[in-house]
Amino acid sequence: MAAATNDIPIDVRPGIEFGTLSSLSSRSLLRREVAAGGPQWLPAVFVFGSIAAVAYADFIVSSVSLGYLYILPLGISAIFLRTQISYALIAVCVFFHDLFGPPYPSLQARITHNFTAVVGFTFVVYVIQRYVTQREQLDSTVRQQRDQLLLDVELAAQVQRMFLPIHRPSVPGLEIAGMMHPARGVSGDYYNYTAIDEHTLQIVIADVAGKGVPAALLMSATAAAVQLEAREERDMLEMVNRLNSSLHSLSDSSRYVTLLLADIDARRRSLRYVNCGHNPALLFQAETHEVIPMSSSCFPIGMFDSEACAINSANLSSGDVLVLYTDGVTEARDSRGEEFGMERLSNLIRHGHTLSADGLMNHVLESVRDFSRDVGFDDDATILVVKFNFASM
Repeated sequence: MAAATNDIPIDVRPGIEFGTLSSLSSRSLLRREVAAGGPQWLPAVFVFGSIAAVAYADFIVSSVSLGYLYILPLGISAIFLRTQISYALIAVCVFFHDLFGPPYPSLQARITHNFTAVVGFTFVVYVIQRYVTQREQLDSTVRQQRDQLLLDVELAAQVQRMFLPIHRPSVPGLEIAGMMHPARGVSGDYYNYTAIDEHTLQIVIADVAGKGVPAALLMSATAAAVQLEAREERDMLEMVNRLNSSLHSLSDSSRYVTLLLADIDARRRSLRYVNCGHNPALLFQAETHEVIPMSSSCFPIGMFDSEACAINSANLSSGDVLVLYTDGVTEARDSRGEEFGMERLSNLIRHGHTLSADGLMNHVLESVRDFSRDVGFDDDATILVVKFNFASM
């Protein structure tokens, strides 16, 4: 014998939720754009309440005609209510004024007065609705253009990410990690690492002066030029000079690129680099536990017609760590306006040198993000970490 149940069947129709029925009537009165957000009942209540208030005043003051006051609720209805409702309210307002207004001396005067009121009210409602319709069309056009612009920026960001390295080169004794955190979708930063041969790695980090789309476009040109130059067997100074000539021809002196280019020879345990106006890379030396800055030796590329640079070098030991970064890291600010600075970054490297390359990179990023959590990143932030473990060779 089947057990009895106390379930009561409930007719639930798809597409209608509890609480929706209460707003259907008010939504049917409102314009589509108004009904999309905000309390739906408030405009309708305000319009009908205003009409009632004017009718009551028209009833009390019998010596003076207050028909012109109906323009206020009709104007509000033209903004918030549907077109058909607004025009229907014209007849309601004329009827109330005819009913509660002062007496007319003759039937002809009554007809003339009501006809004039209909024409005047209709003109007011028509003009306001035309204005509201034009504003809505303008807003719709602006939204479409904004959405298209956001889509274009996202496509530009995807293209820009194609210039970034996908695979890490396998060079014995070297561990490398890199990341870029754009502040505005597209970035003016760039980094790359390329294996020249089985024991030599070339790394590059760059930052365009400025932000947003113009900086991203110039950075894309820089990235393409760097990758083309990297395919040729050239000295670093020759690469820098050719990059400088190419970028200087593309932009004026107000648009320039800071760049740090370095060759790491794992077999000779040596580092050769050229710093063109970029933030000093930081080299942690395991033997002394000191952090040595690799300062610039020439102007940013693209600023002048020619570039006179010098190649600097440093010896490497097992356990050393090299950190390259852009100014979005050291110039990140907290809520008081204080910068993160090189000293904090140096301390992070000094205390985190035992971490993996990925671990140290993420540790730096999270520390900067936590430092500026109340403000957020105002500039693109790029970090490149190379760890040296020659003992594993």
